[in-house]
Amino acid sequence: MFLGIDLGTSSLKLVLVAADGRVVASATAPLTVSRPAPGHCEQDPEAWWQAFCVTLDALRADRAAALAAVRAIGLSGQMHGAVLLDAAGRVLRPCMLWNDVRASAECAELEHRFPALQAVTGNRAMPGFTAPKLLWVRRHEPDIFARVANVLLPKAWLRYRLSGEKFDDMSDASGTLWLDVARRDWSDRALAATFLSRDAMPRLVEGNAPAGQLRAGLAARWGMRSPVVIAGGAGDNAAGAVGLGAIHPGDAFISLGTSGVVWATTSRFVPYPQAAVHAFCHALPGLWHQMGVTLSAAACLAWWSRVTGRREAALLRELPPLLAPSPVLFLPYLSGERTPHNDGAVRGVFAELAHETSRAMLTQAVLEGVAFSLRDCLDSLAASGTRIEAADVIGGGSRSRVWVAILAAVLGIKLHRVAEAAYGAAYGAARLARLAATGEAPDAVCGRPRRLATVTAEPALVAAYAQQLARYRALYPAISGVAA
Repeated sequence: MFLGIDLGTSSLKLVLVAADGRVVASATAPLTVSRPAPGHCEQDPEAWWQAFCVTLDALRADRAAALAAVRAIGLSGQMHGAVLLDAAGRVLRPCMLWNDVRASAECAELEHRFPALQAVTGNRAMPGFTAPKLLWVRRHEPDIFARVANVLLPKAWLRYRLSGEKFDDMSDASGTLWLDVARRDWSDRALAATFLSRDAMPRLVEGNAPAGQLRAGLAARWGMRSPVVIAGGAGDNAAGAVGLGAIHPGDAFISLGTSGVVWATTSRFVPYPQAAVHAFCHALPGLWHQMGVTLSAAACLAWWSRVTGRREAALLRELPPLLAPSPVLFLPYLSGERTPHNDGAVRGVFAELAHETSRAMLTQAVLEGVAFSLRDCLDSLAASGTRIEAADVIGGGSRSRVWVAILAAVLGIKLHRVAEAAYGAAYGAARLARLAATGEAPDAVCGRPRRLATVTAEPALVAAYAQQLARYRALYPAISGVAA
């Protein structure tokens, strides 16, 4: 039995996976986000630990025998967050998350201090990445910065609580702007540009390699037979790729999670920072990937649900059959945008409102706005030379048939709805746990999930959305700089 953990932004998910790949049990605990100032987005790491303990305690109460058989644990998590520890291992401040955009000014400082940043890390400096956050802390919270002994990403901190060891994997480390992505090692020059050294960094391992063991006391608490191996794990999207079997060059998927991602697996390091395309290590040795990222995807529907006071499922039930685009336009930039704009200051917009505008039209516009943003990602990857003709769809948003249908029409490619899509990164983390425990070859474990349906849009709908896409893209230049 193998345990997969996904430390997300809105929830922590656990899955127990048997040796034959079946999900035996799953559990989820909600997480909340603090926004103490505009552009700030934080979580208390202790809340992650409490959510994990409560969830695993409940899982033991329900599936004690299965939990006792766990041989290894795999970790996946939200990327880019900065958990700052002092010399005693204590957390110094709340974790600044991936969608925290306060460090925009520090991005320019970082690229000035390290002109080779894009060539080495494969990415432009963006406020959501980890390195600019440390420059922000140094400038605005110098007393805290002076006490920083270690910087851990969210899942690496959770591993530290589980094992007492400070490890992280290549895929998650790629999102810090401190990794030499081609060499799969920390860049001393990038670290020096933020007044740090590799002494502050966790040890690096591949995602399928062992990276510590579960503390004996915790194993006893949850009835596990010790020792329990902890795998290197992966950033959330790389774990999702492992769960989908996207481990060969040319494999692709779309993630409709809190954020949105267009992913392509590559055989080599292929940076394209001019369009804010991410070039990261994969969780498995000898592989890399490209990503286009939309900062707010399913988060937009969650926001619209809060504003309207109606559950997301109820909003989706109000939608008519998909015959044409909504007359309303929506820009999904609730916390800025990455690909292709790299704009932390831009904010969301509804446009073309009229007296006859209905709630259903606005809901459809929200779904379409996210789809248009993902089309920007798709086109940015194409400009780098990576063309995607078909892709699997994962993440919570993939459960909505209408959203996947809109996405297929906007992207103009075949989309596959797959089994276990909602388990996503947690399922991939469980696969990495198995690889770390058994030493099996990735191809023997990371098969593709069962496809539930293939969605191909009608040509007329594709043409209609192409016209709407042009109107959508005309809005960004009109509002860029307004928030500043």
